[in-house]
Amino acid sequence: MNVVEIIFSPTGGTEKVAHIIGKQWSENTVKIDLSDADTDFSRCVINEEDQVLIAMPSFGGRAPVAAIERLKKIAGNGAKCTLVCVYGNRAYEDTLVEMEDAAKESNFRVIAAIAAVAEHSIMPQYAANRPDAADKKQLEQFAEQIAGKAEILVSIPGNRPYKKSGGAGLVPKPTKYCVKCGLCAGKCPVKAIDPIDFKADSKKCISCMRCLKQCPHNARKVNGAMVSIASMAIKKACSVRKENELFL
Repeated sequence: MNVVEIIFSPTGGTEKVAHIIGKQWSENTVKIDLSDADTDFSRCVINEEDQVLIAMPSFGGRAPVAAIERLKKIAGNGAKCTLVCVYGNRAYEDTLVEMEDAAKESNFRVIAAIAAVAEHSIMPQYAANRPDAADKKQLEQFAEQIAGKAEILVSIPGNRPYKKSGGAGLVPKPTKYCVKCGLCAGKCPVKAIDPIDFKADSKKCISCMRCLKQCPHNARKVNGAMVSIASMAIKKACSVRKENELFL
């Protein structure tokens, strides 16, 4: 039996959460990176006896389209799985049910689900430095509760049909400090960045902020005024610390 982490984590927050949980089951986990646009996920093999963790962020209360599409290409072969959605302390809304539907379509047996908080990828003042020590302890306890469980999960919070997905809105752009190294284009999970002028296609960009995180020269920026407006819009919802949730 392998512990397999199937992760979409453009800026690393979701991966941190997933690793805290996965390490409780095994020190040696197998990782499938859903953010790698060049991987043929139809070739990923999951065995029925594997213990699987499927983790992705919540973008505006929905799962990332690219992550869901790639997950559906993986053959679950009846393996039991735990779903983990990670959000920036506002709300995860329909993310878990969307993940559940995709996992079932891929023939995974969903036995548990977790909604976890990590630092907001665009507005890091929200859920700053999370997952923190308290989160780590709680997530480790969740993992212990899930270990050995075989029964199918009955109910997950969320709505069907899912809420309407919002547009990208915040599209990073290269600044004068760009040295055209190409790292942003190569690492973009949806191939939205032109490899010549390094501008992002607003129709493809999912505002995941990986290009900002990966740029070694801090040479990509989003519109500061738009970030301020977005920050004020969610300030009230983010003012109280949300706790991680486990559904068994």
